[in-house]
Amino acid sequence: MRRVGATVDGAGRALGGAGRALGGASRTLGGIARAVGEAGRSLSALVLDSPVSRAGYLYATAVGLAWGYTLSTGRVERRGGLVVFTGMPRWAFGRGGSCVGGCYLTANNAGDAVLEHEAVHKRQWQRYGMLFPLLYGFSGRDPLKNRFEIEAGLEKGGYV
Repeated sequence: MRRVGATVDGAGRALGGAGRALGGASRTLGGIARAVGEAGRSLSALVLDSPVSRAGYLYATAVGLAWGYTLSTGRVERRGGLVVFTGMPRWAFGRGGSCVGGCYLTANNAGDAVLEHEAVHKRQWQRYGMLFPLLYGFSGRDPLKNRFEIEAGLEKGGYV
């Protein structure tokens, strides 16, 4: 009987030691989580609304300007902070039009509500830079579920 009690006491001491070890691991994991969180915030500061995202936005705008001036057969005007290219061939953009940096490319879909919607996409380009097309793609092709289209306004975008 004494032997069984000693074994139970020994197991209790071993489990107590394991608990202390797990507690130390928990503190270590907590430290790692804090470091990852700080690194994530630093990465966000480096990438979002930063000189890096600004450079990406300016590059995308240059691409949009080149694409628009090359293919547009309609009016080119500055409206709502966007350079709006109308008369674009339908194969040159998605859906009713596409915002590329600070440019909006469309055949003829350039009403005030749509341009308000596209101005939000311009701001998204400024915030995310060249990450924007990647993030937009990962958000899905269904505009009713795409977080960037929802943020820009589904009604103004002509989706509902």
